[in-house]
Amino acid sequence: MEVILRTNIEKLGQLGQTVKVKPGYGRNYLLPQGLAMLATPGNKKRYEQEHKKLQARIDAERFAAQEIADKINAVVLRAPVRVGEGDKLYGSVTSAQIVDMLAKEHGIELDKKKLHLDDTLRALGDYSLEVRLHQDVKAHVRVLVVRHDAGPDPEPVASETEGAVADEPEQQGE
Repeated sequence: MEVILRTNIEKLGQLGQTVKVKPGYGRNYLLPQGLAMLATPGNKKRYEQEHKKLQARIDAERFAAQEIADKINAVVLRAPVRVGEGDKLYGSVTSAQIVDMLAKEHGIELDKKKLHLDDTLRALGDYSLEVRLHQDVKAHVRVLVVRHDAGPDPEPVASETEGAVADEPEQQGE
């Protein structure tokens, strides 16, 4: 069965592509969900007429994905986890947790399916994870899996703030 895709479907095809699928998959999922339409001569002709609109939409999606990719590439996430003896994690860091951290800490909303993680992160370390935002746009988010009790050293932060407070009165007095 041949269908014309109305949206991007991972591992199947992109918007506007004509693909062959099994009849049951097409009839029972793609067509009822509005994800595809039958590739009849009439639908192909109609698709060709709408191609310019679709191309503009694809370009807009690519541009938006590139903007998000630029933000994601600049992000370094810290995932504090509890560890036992021998630096063994009690749990793991999942793609859902990473997506939640991106949303809470940086305001970047993602579908967890776009974050490609071969397996959950089960060891301390520095990981670079691929995020597939669009067919042509990929980003990498850096995740540091650290001990739960390992945080920034509070003393240097305190001395920096004390120095800033001490500088302010001198500037006001001048």
